[in-house]
Parts: sequence; C-alpha cells; structure tokens
Amino acid sequence: MKKDAAIRDITLGRLLDESIERYPDNDAVVYVDRDFRLTYREFGGLVDDLARGLMALGLERGEKVAIWATNVPYWVALQFATAKIGAVLVTVNTQYRKAELEYLLAQSETENLFLIDGYRDHDYLSTVYDLAPELRTRQRGFLRCDRFPHLKRVFFLGQEKHRGMYSLAEVLALAAMTGEDRYRARQAELKPGDVVNMQYTSGTTGFPKGVQLTHRNIANNGFWIGENQGLGPGDRVCLPVPLFHCFGCVLGVLAAVSHGSALVVLETFDPVLVMTSVDHERCTALYGVPTMFIAVLEHRLFSRFDYSSLRTGIMAGSPCPVEVMKRVMGRMNQREITICYGLTEGSPVLTQTRTDDDLRRRTETVGRAMPGIEVRTVDPATNQPVAPGGQGEVVCRGYNVMKGYYNLPEDTARAVDPDGWLHTGDLGVLDQDGYLSITGRLKDMIIRGGENVYPREIEEYLYAMEGVSDVQVVGVPSRRYGEEVGAFVIPKAGADLEPEDVRDFCRGRISWHKIPRYVAFVDSYPMTASGKIQKYKLREQAARLFPEAME
Repeated sequence: MKKDAAIRDITLGRLLDESIERYPDNDAVVYVDRDFRLTYREFGGLVDDLARGLMALGLERGEKVAIWATNVPYWVALQFATAKIGAVLVTVNTQYRKAELEYLLAQSETENLFLIDGYRDHDYLSTVYDLAPELRTRQRGFLRCDRFPHLKRVFFLGQEKHRGMYSLAEVLALAAMTGEDRYRARQAELKPGDVVNMQYTSGTTGFPKGVQLTHRNIANNGFWIGENQGLGPGDRVCLPVPLFHCFGCVLGVLAAVSHGSALVVLETFDPVLVMTSVDHERCTALYGVPTMFIAVLEHRLFSRFDYSSLRTGIMAGSPCPVEVMKRVMGRMNQREITICYGLTEGSPVLTQTRTDDDLRRRTETVGRAMPGIEVRTVDPATNQPVAPGGQGEVVCRGYNVMKGYYNLPEDTARAVDPDGWLHTGDLGVLDQDGYLSITGRLKDMIIRGGENVYPREIEEYLYAMEGVSDVQVVGVPSRRYGEEVGAFVIPKAGADLEPEDVRDFCRGRISWHKIPRYVAFVDSYPMTASGKIQKYKLREQAARLFPEAME
C-alpha cells in the first residue's frame, strides 16, 4: 500500500499481491515451535492453492466460511484465500461451547466450516458431530443438515480424515481443477466495499452480533496501524493474540502484510514461547493485552531472554495500566510501543498513540484519531458534542464504520446514528490536541449515593501500590448507596496483602467515596478468549461475595 495515499480502495487479495511483488523473499509467516517458515512468495502460492481448491468444491462469491481454530499455521492462509474468491470469513471464538457455536452457525447462515480437533478440554469434532449428525451419513458435497439448512461443507484444518469432512490436503489437491483464467475472473469481480470478514462481538455485554467488515474497512485500518508503529519490510511482529479477534487478524496480520513485515505467530499464548520467539527471531514488535505483558514481565525466566531487538508493538484489548506500560518500555526495550483503542464495529482501531509521542501521552492517553476517521465525544443524553476537557461518550465516523450487524437492522441503527456516527458505549475525554483518554464505559460507571465514580481512575491509582499485579474495580450493589466501590486485586507472587492494606493506601490520597469499601484477592479474572476482562461477571461475583452490602 502506498504511503502517500490516505485511504485506498483495495481488496485484501491485492494487498497481499503487492507485498509478494515487492518482498518475495522476505519471511511472511513463521512458527518458532515447529518447522513452518514461508516467504511471501511461498505464502502467496499456498493462498492461491487453497483458494482454487475451494473454488473447485463450488464455493461461490458471498458464501460464509467459518473458522473455529486456534492460531494454527493455515489460519492466515485461509484469511487471504477466502478474501481472494469473494467469500466472507466468519471468525469463531475458540472458547465457544456447543450452544454458542450453534447460535453462530445459525445466525450467520454459514455455508462452510473449518475446524481443528479441539482446544484445551473441549473436543471440537465431537461438538460438530453432535450438532450436525448428518455428517456421519451424508456424502460429502451433498450435506443436508436439519439444524443448519445453509451448511454445505465441513473441513478439517489438518491432514487427518474425518467422516463427512474434507481434509486440508484434499482441498489443496483440488487446486489444479480451477484454471488460472477462472481464478483471475473471480478476483476481478470483487469490490473493496464487499464484506470480507464477519466477527461476532465477544459478548462482554449482551448477545453476540455478527459485525460485517469490508475489504476497505480493514485493509486501510491495518495499514495505518502498521504505519503508526513505523513498520517496514525489516520488521518482525510477534503475534501471541488470537487471530479470530481483530487484534490478531487486523492489527497483526494486515498491519504486517501491508508493510512486508514478517509475522511470528504463536498458536496460543504462552509467556515462555513469547520470550523464546522474540529472542530467537529477533522480533522488533510484540503485541498483547496488558495481562499478557504482565505474565511475561513477572515470569521467573524473564531475565534469561534477550529483548534488545524489540522496538515497538501494541498494547490493547483492555485499559493499559500506566505502570505496566513503563515497565514494558524500560525492561522489554519497547520504547516505541503504541496503544490502540477501538471496537470491532470500527474495524477496529479509532485512535492510536504514535512512536514519537511524549511519555505522558503514550502512557496516559490512547492517542489521537487515525487518518480518515473523525473522533469526538458527545453528551450521552443529548448527543451533542462535548467541549475539549469534558467527559462524554466516544463516537466516530469514517471509512472504518462497519457495514452493519448481520441480519440485525435494528441493532445496527442503534449503534450507528443517522449521521453515520458509530457509538462506542465508552466514556472519554478529548484534550485540545485531539488526544483521547478513556475514563470508563457507560455501563461500568459506579454511581455511589449520587456521586459518579469512574473505575479506571481508581485502578490506575492502585496499580502503583506495592504488591499489586493487577486490579479491576466494579460496583457492588448496595441497599444504602445504590452501589459501593469494590476492587478485585491480583497480588504479586509472595505479596502478603489484606483488604485493609488497600484501603490504607487510598486514605488521604483519593476522595473518600472512591476508596474501595470491598476488596477481594483473586488469581485471575473472567476473560473472553480475546483477552477482554468481563466486568459484568466481576459485578455478579461481587454481589455474591459481599451480600452484606444489601443489608
């Protein structure tokens, strides 16, 4: 993608082809823990073979292709193969269980499903056979499923054969059945405004909805994400975040591919493998949610690895603690690390810090608007813009706004107003220079006896407390005040903390009504597979842990 063009009308297939033409011998995809390393030329050949094999099986433009898999080596190839033939990649949360998969396949009207054998204690194959028993009896290519009338084909993302499913080897072998002319003609039909990706919101609140994203949405967003990190053909991006989430497949894959950078992918997050990958491959960028960086920084083997090659990267997915950012910049050498803020419906990044921003802006804000995107804050009650320095709901408008929720026009209308502004549901403050600070979510705000309390403010304060590794603040239902402030604290290894220690740390330093009345020490937080902390579950947990608040 040319750097002198702010926003381009381009398809993902063309985006990949440009990097293949410019950097054919650069590493494209690497896995440190197995023998898998492809140059851009080799990766392009794999993508084309996979795309032509799918066409040979009858996949038409506009068909959905769901992928239920961890970051296995062929995931990224399938992302581009589906894009090249005009299919829509539907990314499936790896933590989904039977009922959730059933909902997604039915609501999305998916025609094709790729899957692996399983993840952790969940057997994906058994789940799919339970949901679609016809796979055991129907001839492949003639699937008729009572529960999923749109489902035509199921693929196993590996070499093994399973009843009723096509194996990856079979798909690749069928590539020769699709001629070059036919393949090129299919690509010529595609338009940048076509939907290429459908992601189901992680469900931190409400029921998951299929967010439809176009080539234009995510190709441009990915480019500018990489541009703001200063990525180029000499960079190597370590990617331990899930590909099914925008963090992986847009911030990671498309930022790297649009700049000819190498992707060093981990199948699942493991702090030792992260450190090994960075050291062995001399990675220049590392991505992660805050809890991932904390896990690396506090690992007992941290000092055994070399981080001198690191320069930049992204910390995102949930609010980034200032103290953690400082440690990453110092101890991990990521002096130019950036913070991204956004949501799936925004393709996903709305704002990003830049590598030349000063320390305060790079640790205390989520940056400023991306090129081609307008960002402002509005009064949630009136929808009128808020003056700089005032708090309001964060909204955005631009090329990045989703095409809509799949088959949910009323929900789409609630999310995107008639003037084209996407409402995030997040509260924030814009300063005079356009830098955004996120202060909380509309639903996260605690109202204690009429006083508004913003959890992020208290969390940032408690991160500076000795012995605290992580902290999340939520409202605890209270009969007297409506809500009281509650804190869930993950202590550092060996730390001996009591609830009163937390309150003592706050007394005289923050307003009395912000001091956590209730404190619980935990080992972890309930999280989505993409690394977002599910605060609504913490609120539910708080109500159970502290029933005395209602007395």
